[in-house]
Amino acid sequence: MDVFCEETYRVDSRDLDLFGHCRPSALLGYLQEAATQAACRLHVSREETIERYHAFWMLARIRYDLLRPLRWDEPVTVKTWHRGGRAAMMYREFDLTVGEEKVGQALSAWVLADLDTHKLFHLSEVSEFEGTTGGSLCRSDTLHKLKVPAGLELMEERIMRYSDTDVNGHVNNVKYADFACDALKLEQAGKGRFVSSLQLCYLAECLAGESIELRGGREGDTWYVAGRGSEGKERFDAALTLDNLPQEG
Repeated sequence: MDVFCEETYRVDSRDLDLFGHCRPSALLGYLQEAATQAACRLHVSREETIERYHAFWMLARIRYDLLRPLRWDEPVTVKTWHRGGRAAMMYREFDLTVGEEKVGQALSAWVLADLDTHKLFHLSEVSEFEGTTGGSLCRSDTLHKLKVPAGLELMEERIMRYSDTDVNGHVNNVKYADFACDALKLEQAGKGRFVSSLQLCYLAECLAGESIELRGGREGDTWYVAGRGSEGKERFDAALTLDNLPQEG
């Protein structure tokens, strides 16, 4: 039996950019919330995994692909399921629809880490995943580490603030999309276009008070942003594709 969770989110004014499109970070927020609700229903929420396994969830990689931008007041239904946990990484998939129209899909990769040591937990030991996969809904695509080109230009240095953090005390996963879009000056590059795909690879945590260097550049149709700590440690990599807006009607 296919096991999935559905949640609907309405794009409101707080989610929009200057072009009237749902910002990448807001869309990632919908995906993150849907994944959280699905975890709660499977009894593998943050609180439950800490209590039972002394471990917490960490998002390792995520990618979404859109056929068109999402706009104000649209009800976006996020359907999500997982593929099962057999090794250290678990894939969670998403379909995005507005009414009967499929507008995109997404894929995320999660790991369960020990609360104290951050050593990865073998997911086959999580009994709650047994018999709860998406079954026939599951696709076969995977997420690999991004191959960021050499010679990226320094775009800016960014300080992490209170407003960037989440309940784990780290910079929230969705904030890295804002960092990438800001570094690329999407207010200029995005005119007449939209972010049709975005992939983020989370390499190390960022904390409030730290600063990171953001380096960006373009290779073919893909824009890259690499975030590195002041000590040189890799923090995240991002890859974005901008497409022309689809013709109306």
